[in-house]
Amino acid sequence: MDAKKRILSIIEKRVLILDGATGTELQRRGMPQGACPEQWCMENQGIIKSIHKDYMMAGSDVVYTCTFGANRVKLSQYDSFNIQATNRKLAELARDAVGENMLIAGDIGPTGRFVQPFGDLEFEEAVDIFKEQVKGLLEGSVDLFIIETQMDIQEARAALIAVKETCDKFTMVTMTYEEGGRTLNGTDPVSALVTLESLGADAVGCNCSTGPEGMIPYIEAMKPHASVPLVAKPNAGMPRLVNNKTVFDMKPETFASFGRAFLKAGVNILGGCCGTRPGHIKSLTGVLDGKRPRPPRKKAISALSSARKSVILGIGSPLVIIGERINPTGKKDLQKELIKGKTTIVLGLAREQEEKGASLLDINVGMPDIDEAETLKRVIYALSPLISSPLVIDSSSIEAIETALRIYPGRAMVNSISGETHKIERLLPLAKKYGAMFILLPLTDKELPATSRRRKEIIKDILGRAQEIGVDKSDIVVDGLTMTVSASPGSAKETLETIRWCTRSQKLLTVVGLSNISFGLPQRKWVNSAFLAMAIHSGLSMAIANPSSTELMAIKMASDVLTQRDKDASLFISYFATSDQSSGQKPVAKEEASPAQNVYMSVLEGNREGIIDHLDKAIAAGMDAYKLVNEIMIPAIMEVGDMFDRKEYFLPQLIASAEAMKKGFEHLKPLLEELTSQEKGTIVLATVKGDIHDIGKNIVALMLRNHGFKVIDLGKDVAKEEIIKAIKKYNPLVVGLSALMTTTMVNMRDVIELARRHGLNCKFIVGGAVVTRAYADSIGAVYAKDAVEAARVAERLSS
Repeated sequence: MDAKKRILSIIEKRVLILDGATGTELQRRGMPQGACPEQWCMENQGIIKSIHKDYMMAGSDVVYTCTFGANRVKLSQYDSFNIQATNRKLAELARDAVGENMLIAGDIGPTGRFVQPFGDLEFEEAVDIFKEQVKGLLEGSVDLFIIETQMDIQEARAALIAVKETCDKFTMVTMTYEEGGRTLNGTDPVSALVTLESLGADAVGCNCSTGPEGMIPYIEAMKPHASVPLVAKPNAGMPRLVNNKTVFDMKPETFASFGRAFLKAGVNILGGCCGTRPGHIKSLTGVLDGKRPRPPRKKAISALSSARKSVILGIGSPLVIIGERINPTGKKDLQKELIKGKTTIVLGLAREQEEKGASLLDINVGMPDIDEAETLKRVIYALSPLISSPLVIDSSSIEAIETALRIYPGRAMVNSISGETHKIERLLPLAKKYGAMFILLPLTDKELPATSRRRKEIIKDILGRAQEIGVDKSDIVVDGLTMTVSASPGSAKETLETIRWCTRSQKLLTVVGLSNISFGLPQRKWVNSAFLAMAIHSGLSMAIANPSSTELMAIKMASDVLTQRDKDASLFISYFATSDQSSGQKPVAKEEASPAQNVYMSVLEGNREGIIDHLDKAIAAGMDAYKLVNEIMIPAIMEVGDMFDRKEYFLPQLIASAEAMKKGFEHLKPLLEELTSQEKGTIVLATVKGDIHDIGKNIVALMLRNHGFKVIDLGKDVAKEEIIKAIKKYNPLVVGLSALMTTTMVNMRDVIELARRHGLNCKFIVGGAVVTRAYADSIGAVYAKDAVEAARVAERLSS
């Protein structure tokens, strides 16, 4: 029996048991702090083999190879490595330890860099980095893959694509969630599930960052929507510092006592992360012995996702509006901007449609003399960090659609796939590969069918072709094919009949493009609104429309109530309680905003393209540069920080706003000589020795500079002696120390103690994923949980 069938067979009967921690267990058995685990295991093969064997003896069904950081990015920090050979050898050591009958998972961890559009690592480079690791692990004969501890959904996608394009092994993907239930980049468990399951992950879940109690709600949230097994690998509680060592002190019996709660929540695969030992796994195995887990749901749900939001679709749910306005047809300003490679208008249209009630956004950039694939990629990269609505990729270019699906950090929908031969042959497989939903357009190479009878025949044919390659009905939305009634008076009835048949007989989701129905008629909004009401009554699932149309949105809200889609009229009441319709007031148009207001909004919304133009207009209007900085830009970035605290903004928006602020400040520098000479003081930043993670530190540096501090960034893996030299050289007001790993945060104490021995009385701020306020207090430092708090603490300490 191959590994995939074996795993699924086990899960039918009982929970599949994974191993426990590798890193903390290696430290217990002699690995020094700051050592490269992969290199140390190559030099101490007996120890890593004994760990694998001990987990097998404790009852694990699967052991992970010690290759969490065995990628090109991380290993380049150490001595020269052959990446494939290293992965192969570490997989072979696992096999030598546990024999041929044990399941071995090739372990793939993060690179430590964010992937575009959330960072600077190009997507295809990330895929290549992971493929290099995958090939080495396959040479070492792993049975399955685990992509784990992922903070960035785009990096998780890159790793999953790397596996799927290299082999057909069972692949699990687990994200790591911060307090509040989102990754560092703002992805929630359900959105991650929708994205990863559709892309081909065989199991999805979470690991690290929290103990068992904190992880159970994530499994509960995913279970109703999951058609794949769910995975959990919690820590043995939260770390504490004891005798200058990081310890996880949850006992095996306590850890195992959560096994039944995980089972009730819906877990299918369970193990342990940081701090768990063979004893924890043995106790867990005993508690779960003979217990049958809840199986995944048999049918996949219809859902789309972005990096921060999922939209669950269903017959009988409230009508979903797909915003139609990001389309250059008839929009000369948008056409000019796209040709120049800019996206400011696109961002404005996206934000406006979200605010007006669009749940999805249709993206069309097609026009003559433009590289549509490259433009679509640029637009997706601009929108993804700042807009939460999932995207609908609208193009007649198969190449552009493929580019978009590959790099979109969520689950998108394709608009559209018809019965035309080239689309069936090329687009259907692409939708399947990238897990996209698609709009089925019932026309063929030779026919635009006028009757519902003929449309039904074409729908059945395309549906059959899709199901032949494994596409499920839940992945498909049928376009009712709206034609103008001014040319064909009976066409509305044919569309409505098509919608009714799809909804009631075939249980298929449906969509229409509203504007076609009224083409050539006066007062088109009334025809559109009336047709929408009739279509909703016929079962319509979604409409491509302009959400800024107050008549249309009011009809949508009322129709949802009357067709019992909006239970208790809660959405209706909320919409009219908060919309401009309730007061009759006309909203202030964006073009009416003053130049100074536009500068403020550029920082608030992370408009890196538009801020320079708005600053120039503000200066031309007589606005003083000092006032722009002190009274407009700094209050804006402070508001961004408050929104980040309230979880209205997440890391991508924070970075975008900080970069817009930085760009604006640099533009004003020639006018701000006096201000720039009056910096608030110097701050030295460093990631401590042994830790090669610097994403968080880099964001802190950006925020501090925006708050007027001079920042000396020493980089990552910095020895305490080097930090002391920098303190003596720059005489900083504050020193910031960062650590991401439990094994390296103890080095913060060494830095502070050495500074005191040298008679240096500067203040220290510490932070990082594993650092706590209690730990900071214990070493005589001030704690900052994130970049926003670090800037506030620095302001306080410097004053």
